[in-house]
Amino acid sequence: MSYFKSPSFKYVKNLLIGLGASVVMIGALGKLNSTSWGGMAITAGLLVEAFLFAMLGILGPEKDYYWEKLYPGLDKYSSNIAPLTGGDMGAVSGPKPLNADVVENKLGGMLTELQSMSKSLGSLKALQEVDFSQTGDQLKAMNNFYTRMNEAMSTLNASVEDTKQYQAQMASLSKNLTSLNGVYGNILSAYNVKA
Repeated sequence: MSYFKSPSFKYVKNLLIGLGASVVMIGALGKLNSTSWGGMAITAGLLVEAFLFAMLGILGPEKDYYWEKLYPGLDKYSSNIAPLTGGDMGAVSGPKPLNADVVENKLGGMLTELQSMSKSLGSLKALQEVDFSQTGDQLKAMNNFYTRMNEAMSTLNASVEDTKQYQAQMASLSKNLTSLNGVYGNILSAYNVKA
């Protein structure tokens, strides 16, 4: 079907329509003048036209583009239309020429965005292929681990408090022993003096 949309087919189609119509007209002229070839020419021209009209009916019309909606004033001969790439013209009259570097940068940016989208879609596809059936069990196991870790930290904190109390008691005991040694030393000194 792509051949029927090609410019060469459109040219041949228009050529055959024009030639067929001219043969019909020449045949009609010959028939009116009662020439011997008039009947054959009008018959050949009408057959060509009938074939072409049948072909046009089978292929269907080409798509109509309403360019005047995109370019208001296009259907008026004297309209001054700025191209889509024009943008702000400023003091320059007439269309603004395209800058190859700007176009290349914009196309490069678009290419980068397309590559990023492609990577994102690849990630989504990989995520689609992941098996989440055991995720609930894994979350429960992690929750259990964190609960036990918190219990162990609480126990460790309690042990630290116990260790601090033990150190305080040992310091108190050390003071008491020092004072008891002092009393014992005084008793021994007093006993040695009497003896």
